[in-house]
Amino acid sequence: MAKTKPFEEYAFQYEDWFERNKFVYESELLAIREQLPKSNNGIEIGVGSGRFAVPLGIKIGIDPSRKMREIVQKRGIEVINGVAEKLPFDDSQFDFVLMVTTVCFVDDIEASFQEAYRAVKPGGSLIIGFIDRESSIGKLYQQHKSKNVFYKVATFYSVYEVVHHLKKVGFKDFKFTQTIFHNLAEIKDIEQIKEGHGEGSFVVIRAIK
Repeated sequence: MAKTKPFEEYAFQYEDWFERNKFVYESELLAIREQLPKSNNGIEIGVGSGRFAVPLGIKIGIDPSRKMREIVQKRGIEVINGVAEKLPFDDSQFDFVLMVTTVCFVDDIEASFQEAYRAVKPGGSLIIGFIDRESSIGKLYQQHKSKNVFYKVATFYSVYEVVHHLKKVGFKDFKFTQTIFHNLAEIKDIEQIKEGHGEGSFVVIRAIK
């Protein structure tokens, strides 16, 4: 069952996070942009309020939360009610699929990746941005999980677990980018973007079909 309840009840808090953590958000955007193909034919799964789709030029999103869909529509994104495990799209329809901080909220990570694999063209890519469970912020989020309205329903994954599931459905040729090297409260400017993983808390993986 889609984990929509926090996003329905706490839409203001969700939006407020991006305002309060402006440089964290901009750092994450930069890390994703580095991995994003130069194509207009992409979709974001778990588009939320469009905080990533809009600046990245993605025109179509899918999200199970009614409240999030209302917000993102006002931002000019075409949004469809649906879940990652059952995408309402044809096979090999897109050049890329993007998922940002979505994998921790899906019910079935492997089914979600299988659907993304189905929806992208041969040679197309799945780009995933997420908090690495083994990172400093990942460990902190897990420690305080029960007190956070969003993360108490989340399942955090390590980079190795995400790659394992990606490989199982057929993805290959992985490229990694990382950012967020400090605690959120300490970040007063855009963080550096580095290749690889294991240092930054926010990791972007690009996987090819």
